[in-house]
Amino acid sequence: MLTPRPDIAAATTADITANSDILIIYDGACPFCSAYVTLLRLRKHFVVELLSARSEDQRVQHFQSRGYDLNQGMLLIMGDAVYAGADAMHVLALCSRTDDVFNRFQYAIFSRKRLSRLLYPVLKAGRRLVLLLRGTPLIRHSPLP
Repeated sequence: MLTPRPDIAAATTADITANSDILIIYDGACPFCSAYVTLLRLRKHFVVELLSARSEDQRVQHFQSRGYDLNQGMLLIMGDAVYAGADAMHVLALCSRTDDVFNRFQYAIFSRKRLSRLLYPVLKAGRRLVLLLRGTPLIRHSPLP
């Protein structure tokens, strides 16, 4: 169950670039997730921190205790705004540079909110299949003590 998040229907690049710190919580054991966050080239206006959802970091536990299921999608935290799954990929596309083939491709797809929401379940299913084939368990829910 995901907690409510800000509506990004009206989000523009100008709105987003006002935020300079970005935290991305993703599945560090998924080769597709890891490759995506590694290849993603965000504009130079952002300070980006990548955090594996499988780590023991207190922030992972904090977001899980707020109801975010990290098996359902990555999280993007910008200031007080939290975006999950397809919405996270949509905002990341709006923040990304388009100076290489991968980033132009992901921008072309995920900068369209509707297309992001249509494709994200396919990406999630692919992640689960890869984890299953590799014998990697899903992300464990670790509530705060």
